Amino acid sequence: MNDTARENDRKTWMSLLAKAPSDRLAALWSEAGYAPEHSFLRAPEQGAVMVQGRTGATGAPFNLGEMTVTRCAAKLADGTVGHGYVQGRDKAKAVTAALIDALMQTDQASEVQAAILTPLACEAQCAAEVKAAKAAATKVEFFTLVRGED
Repeated sequence: MNDTARENDRKTWMSLLAKAPSDRLAALWSEAGYAPEHSFLRAPEQGAVMVQGRTGATGAPFNLGEMTVTRCAAKLADGTVGHGYVQGRDKAKAVTAALIDALMQTDQASEVQAAILTPLACEAQCAAEVKAAKAAATKVEFFTLVRGED
């Protein structure tokens, strides 16, 4: 696997971890039974980031406001480093995300993928489909009847 593909995969799983419900991530983590020996390069800490928006998703960026985030950097006993960035003030979720990120860079990646990331991805997909179905139910289609007057 080339570096670009690996980087895209990592972006995908880190995004999935950041968006996952805290209680569901904790449940999957405890069910999987992972308890890797680790140390912190950066203990979980809270801060704020500036969120930018764009008008129509293509316009010039503007500062929307600040958002609270928690970040963590963990180092496994074998030297693998993982990072976790999550919205809000959930230190436990940030630690779990960092440890999963680190494990995904080891030979345990396929096990972690099957035990944690795949269920989270399936649940996120289902939630998106439910949301899309609710939105589709309220969709109004406007059309123009052709009049016989030319």
